[in-house]
Amino acid sequence: MKIIAFRTSKIRSGDNLYSILDKYLPTLEKKNIVVITSKVISLSQGRVVKNDGKIIKEDLVKKEAQYYLPEKYIKHGVHPTITNDVFIVSAGIDESNADGNFVLWPRNVMGQAQKIWEYLRRRNKIKNLGVVVTDSHLSPLRRGTTGFGIAWCGFEPLKNYIGKPDIFGRKLKLTKSNIVDGLAASAVLVIGEGSEQTPLAVIKDVLFVKFQNRPPSTEEIKEMRIPLEDDVFSSLLTSVKWEKGQGK
Repeated sequence: MKIIAFRTSKIRSGDNLYSILDKYLPTLEKKNIVVITSKVISLSQGRVVKNDGKIIKEDLVKKEAQYYLPEKYIKHGVHPTITNDVFIVSAGIDESNADGNFVLWPRNVMGQAQKIWEYLRRRNKIKNLGVVVTDSHLSPLRRGTTGFGIAWCGFEPLKNYIGKPDIFGRKLKLTKSNIVDGLAASAVLVIGEGSEQTPLAVIKDVLFVKFQNRPPSTEEIKEMRIPLEDDVFSSLLTSVKWEKGQGK
């Protein structure tokens, strides 16, 4: 697997997403996977709130999150939330590389990934192409951020090992490999988290990815999400009382 990141100009609110893709992405080849940070999409949608000192971030979090924890659970200014069915801090709201703004998560990010996928396939005249929209998150009991995928298109998101034997012939019962997050984590490591100014990347030579000539199905999207009560960490996640936010 080979990952190449691409430097862009400073992207600001209202910049045209497709002009950015045209200007900075190379000619794509079949079975490439394009990685784009969610912030680029958010800025193109104008999903920003001016951080003028009058806006309280906690109020934004409550507005954007599906669920959030009360103030007593906030550590280091970080708000635990569930947003877009994902456990994420501060509803994905970011202040880094934001030019004095709060940048919110994109609207309809799965739909945006599909539109990008369709556009790049037409522009490059190829069928087998993947798209991953990334952000960074914190993992409990681990220091530092890692990338994960908040949307994808053009390939199977999971590799199912259930029922298949391991090297000693024991059939696996639970294992599914998360292709989306694995690709996202690798790409974000190359893209960087600070002043690198490389919010786009292309992944090549991904022999383990099974491409699809269609957007993800409703069933595939649903399979990537685990209901709170079914998660292996549900005893921890449900031991606190979540407050209902205004997000979907």
